[in-house]
This record gives sequence, structure tokens and C-alpha cells, in this order.
Amino acid sequence: MEFDELSNRVIGCAIEVHRVLGPGLLESTYEQCLAYELGQAGIGFKLQHPLPVQYKGVNLDCGYRVDVLVQGELILELKSADAILGIHQAQLLTYMKLAAIKTGLLINFNVLKLKDGIKRCVL
Repeated sequence: MEFDELSNRVIGCAIEVHRVLGPGLLESTYEQCLAYELGQAGIGFKLQHPLPVQYKGVNLDCGYRVDVLVQGELILELKSADAILGIHQAQLLTYMKLAAIKTGLLINFNVLKLKDGIKRCVL
């Protein structure tokens, strides 16, 4: 599967985090370490970016947060789970639709090889 340059750079950062920490930690730990790596790579991002729901022309704060919004064009949904489930992919796709962002990465750090825990979604 081909990835765009930004996705490749982000995946490189995620691989570095996984290489150093391995599987088995909390999602929040991976999020903070990935933020460090993204910053070191000069990649702009926002952690826990609020995502309102637009309902009948009104933005409602329903408490949704994007784990990592990268340069306003890539959503990262981070997991530390036994497996990526359909509900995880549905969550990412919904966030992408709400944010009008076409590309997202679902990254599960709880795997032996990180490449087995990455799913790219495109609208």
C-alpha cells in the first residue's frame, strides 16, 4: 500500500516510539511519546483536538476529541488494544467525516510489529 509523504513521516515517528517502548503500555503514553517524535521531526500537530458535531447548522460540543490532528490534514486514532476492531475503524471514519479530513491512520501500538497495527483510511 502506498502512503503519502506526510503519512510516511508520521508512521516513521510511530515506529520509533514502538521500537523504544514496545507493546503493552497505555494509549496515553504512546500519544505523548508520539507527540515528542512529531515535534522532533518538525511535523505540526495538535493533541486531543476538539471535534464538534454539526447538527442543523449548529456546532455542538459532544466531547469528541481527535487523538492527534497532524498539520490539519491527517487524523491519527491511537490504540493499545488486543486487535483493531471494526468499531475502531468506524470511529476514525466518523471523525474524518466530521472534520472534513480525507486521510486517517489507525495505529495500534499493542502489536509485536507496528506495521501489523497500522490501518490507513481514505474518504
